[in-house]
Formats: sequence, structure tokens, C-alpha cells
Amino acid sequence: MNNQPHNRPINPVPPYIMALFLVLIGIEAVLSLADRGIIGGPLAVGWRMSLLEKYAFSPRVFWWMIENRVFPAEHMIRFVSYAFIHGTFTHALFGGVFVLALGKMVGERFGALATISVFFMATVIGAITYGVFVGGEQLLFGAYPGAYGLIGGFTYLLWLRMGEMGEAQIRAFSLIGMLLGVQLLFAVLFSGPKDWVADIGGFAAGFLMSFVVSPGGWAKILNKLRQRSD
Repeated sequence: MNNQPHNRPINPVPPYIMALFLVLIGIEAVLSLADRGIIGGPLAVGWRMSLLEKYAFSPRVFWWMIENRVFPAEHMIRFVSYAFIHGTFTHALFGGVFVLALGKMVGERFGALATISVFFMATVIGAITYGVFVGGEQLLFGAYPGAYGLIGGFTYLLWLRMGEMGEAQIRAFSLIGMLLGVQLLFAVLFSGPKDWVADIGGFAAGFLMSFVVSPGGWAKILNKLRQRSD
């Protein structure tokens, strides 16, 4: 028998993360082709704008639902659907790459259900954060709040590891600090949209949710609660 070790590729991306990535890029591919008139005919040029108007998160619609205490499904879906529509191919590509890279790292530790839950909960919380603190007429769209939720999960893993190694756990937040610093700089210099507010909400949701959905996370919380009650 050949006892030589086999060269194996790097751990593959979990299939559910790859599926999420393909959906994001697939929708954008169709819209990009339509923008260029390659598919759909002349009317296809307006597909992106039509989808944004119908499925992007709208702070105006958000406050209308709250004020009137009416929550129709056609508007509630916006809390999730906005993540699958982007402004340009580059916008979608970077969002997809974030999801692919962070989803792989978090998914290998959290598992399928927990990882997907973090992504979608961060997407919802990111939208709510944007609606509450930004408001106005500017639509929110793109996978970034959900991706930042995965960054929150990754930060949680680093935070745990540094605690086990006796290192300063604040260092686990260096990645999110750098990313938000760059976003704030661009927002100040170019007066861009304030979608970074949604990203902060998504990150916070992902980090805090990791305490519950990570393997053994809920048990750790219960143990700490029992220790305090004793």
C-alpha cells in the first residue's frame, strides 16, 4: 500500500455558503446583463431600479408601518430581500466575497443552521438600525449588513481564542475597527450614503448572537447564570 500522505486542497467552502454566494452573484449577473441590453430587450434596462423600488429596504416604508401598525408581507420581505440586490456588479462582487470568506470561517465552527441564522438576523437588525438612526428616503440594499454579521461571528471566535490564550481580547475587534474606519473616512470625504450604520447593526447582531448559537454557547450562558444565582 502507498503510505504517502495525500495532498488535499484547502477545506472547501460549506455548500450552504456557496449557495448563498451563487444566489447573490446570480441575481447580479442577470441585472448586469439586462443593464447592458444583452438580455430582456429594451425594457430590461429598468429591471434593477424596479427591483430596488420593490425589494430594497425603505426607511419611509418602515416608519409608515410602525405609525400605522400595519405590516403587509410585501413590505416585511424588504427586511431580508434588500440583501440580494446591489447597485453595481462591483458592489455585489465585494459583498459576495465577504460572505464567501467569512461564511467559510464561521461556518466551519458554527455549523449550517447557526451560520445562516447569523447572516439573516444581522440582515434584519441592520435594516432596523438603518431605519431608526438614518431614516429619510435613501434606500438600503446589498449583502453587507449580513456579511458584517458574519464578521461579528468571526470576531467572537477570535475573542474566545484570545481569552483562552490570556491575550487582550480587545484585539479581536481590530478587523471591524479597520473596516468601519475606512467606511467612515469615505463617508466624510465623499458625503456618501450612511449604510455603514446598518453594517454596525449587523456586526453587533452577529457578535451578540454568537454567544447563543455557537456550539456550546447557550450552555455557557446558562452555567454563568447558575453560578451567579448560587
